[in-house]
Amino acid sequence: MIKRNTSLGSNKILPSEITPHSTYLNRRELLRASAAATAVIAFPAQAATLPTQRRAKLKGVIESPLSTSATANSYDAITNYNNFYEFGTGKADPAKNAQDFQTRPWSLSITGEAEQIGTFNLEDFINPHVLEERIYRLRCVEAWSMVVPWVGIPLADVLKRYKPTSNAKYVGFETLNDPEQMPGQRRRILQWPYLEGLTMAEAMHPLTILAVGLYGELLPNQNGAPLRLVVPWKYGFKSIKSIVGIDFSSTQPKTSWNISAPREYGFYANVNPEVNHPRWSQARERPIGEGSFASKVDTLPFNGYADQVADLYNGLNLRRNF
Repeated sequence: MIKRNTSLGSNKILPSEITPHSTYLNRRELLRASAAATAVIAFPAQAATLPTQRRAKLKGVIESPLSTSATANSYDAITNYNNFYEFGTGKADPAKNAQDFQTRPWSLSITGEAEQIGTFNLEDFINPHVLEERIYRLRCVEAWSMVVPWVGIPLADVLKRYKPTSNAKYVGFETLNDPEQMPGQRRRILQWPYLEGLTMAEAMHPLTILAVGLYGELLPNQNGAPLRLVVPWKYGFKSIKSIVGIDFSSTQPKTSWNISAPREYGFYANVNPEVNHPRWSQARERPIGEGSFASKVDTLPFNGYADQVADLYNGLNLRRNF
């Protein structure tokens, strides 16, 4: 079982920096009530109708109480140092190779154990949700991390619209498979399309969001436009990008990195500094954007979100289920 790390340093996300779940729920009800009362004034369409032009400002964004107080990385750092293998394996490849990627029109298929299934265009999928800005920390398995001000929607709010049945124990996700636009898919780095998945409890947790922007602007192509998952207590590869499919399943879905290297990448992918990657330690990480020689800091269990999510895994051996 994972042990909670109570040693805190100045470069780490403090538990006090993240709103407790009970407080969050109360504040969220207030926010919803306030949003409803001011919908006509602040949000004429009561919706997140996404613009199409690059770097467009997103309208009607509210600040989330779930944000950390950590300082966010710069826009340039966030958009030029990426893992998005569909556009190349180098950190600068996505920014270089995704510039002409077409994200409109865009549709998503909803399948599996739900009452409302079918294909939906992006605008129908996003509406009528109000966007929230959340400053979350993203940690990659290669032992580097960033703090990103995502703009998104609680995944739970979206999934509930499709009325998953009691048989839905997991949620699977699929990335667009388009080698003509995504040059990385022309190489057999992974089995395409990219697949990921969460338990239903993880998917419905308030910290989990679908991001459509960052820094108050439309999500750049290299960061997963037009729609990506953000699961802040897990390694970055769980936060699947450019989503075209969501499947409600009674069985654990296949995931790309687990298919490719099951000894190295498990289904859960929770940040656990006590479980080393077979080829390197994960006990320390290097924050990106502080210069080439930024000092490493201790990695925190669940990426610093243990107080919010550890109870999701009560009784689960997180060394075996990594």
